[in-house]
Amino acid sequence: MRAVSLNSLALLLLCTLACVLHLWGGLEKRLERRERDLVPSTARTFRALLAVPAARTTSRYFLRARTNATAGSGDENKTLVSESGEPEDGGPRTVEPLEDGVFWSRNLESRLPAGFSEDHARAWSLRARAERVLSLEPGCGRTSNQLATFSDGSRACVRYGINAEQVQGETLAYYLARLLGISNVPPLVLAQPSAEQWAHVRKRVDGLQWAGRAVVSMTEWIANLSGTVTPTPLRPDGSGLRPSSDFSNQTEADLLELAQWSDLVVFDYLTANFDRLVSNLFSLQWDSRVMERDTSNLLKAPHGTLVFIDNEAGLVHGYRVLDMWERYHSSVLRSVCIFRRRTAQRVAALHRYRDVRARLFELYRDSEPLAAQLGFLSEEHARILQDRVDRVYRHILHCKGKYNQL
Repeated sequence: MRAVSLNSLALLLLCTLACVLHLWGGLEKRLERRERDLVPSTARTFRALLAVPAARTTSRYFLRARTNATAGSGDENKTLVSESGEPEDGGPRTVEPLEDGVFWSRNLESRLPAGFSEDHARAWSLRARAERVLSLEPGCGRTSNQLATFSDGSRACVRYGINAEQVQGETLAYYLARLLGISNVPPLVLAQPSAEQWAHVRKRVDGLQWAGRAVVSMTEWIANLSGTVTPTPLRPDGSGLRPSSDFSNQTEADLLELAQWSDLVVFDYLTANFDRLVSNLFSLQWDSRVMERDTSNLLKAPHGTLVFIDNEAGLVHGYRVLDMWERYHSSVLRSVCIFRRRTAQRVAALHRYRDVRARLFELYRDSEPLAAQLGFLSEEHARILQDRVDRVYRHILHCKGKYNQL
């Protein structure tokens, strides 16, 4: 009887040991997988993700259509319309929102609406410079602006600045968005209403009392846009866009919009554009419900693209009044610690080579025939832009250091 008990005890111990070994083996594999997820390989470290290798960089890196905003994204032949031509259904989330610490996942980004692709912008620009202007009418904001109809039936918003710095800010903001690979800003060209292209509306132009040799901007007019409110995470009482945020109740459509908002925050910080989210924050002093209403100068297409319009307050004018608005700009930037990977890479390249002025000028000069007439950033404003690029880069590094173990 005693021998039977000892045999049973031995058998029980062997079974227990086998179970422990089995469980330990499974746990070890799971730990290995977890470790691989948390500790990127050398090729996937944050600085490697952001830095553009010198061996693959040309002196015209991402300044030409063939290499810039849509490079490697599969968006080369897309326009503002999604592939299906239908709105996203906004249904339950089917993709993980984040990866590599502070980046929106590649799977999520692959589902983002295309925005204004390089091919689309180039084709529209050629038409806008060639088609005759048949009519001008109110419809693009303040009364000095006009809605133009071209001979092919397409339309554009024509902006005549109260002073040249507004048209300059609008124009350079558009080219900075292209430099960053942000495709939410409508295509823009410069024009002179004194040119033959405007002969059919000469009397209307004279009646508007625009200066004879004025340079105006024309941006593509998009139909069926609607307003959009600031998402809850980016409101003063919100949690911000951080890897630690709870996204469990967000639909896929919500996440796609938030990814575009993260680009908007970076873009508006770099340009110091106070006439969008920042102006809403400022207005909270006397209007407690301002965040519940549509955000200024931000519209939404039916399929989900956020359209960043009226960027004239950025860069030139925004830098001139920077002292008044900087604390709001900084507050908004600090509220975001999730970024689109491509945007972060572009910021890192501009920080690494410290040549944002040269790259922006080259893109602007090569793309816009009237660049010389409108002018470019002053040396002081170019220094401010580089400084803000450097600050965004350091902020992304800070976020990565804080959240890379989540």
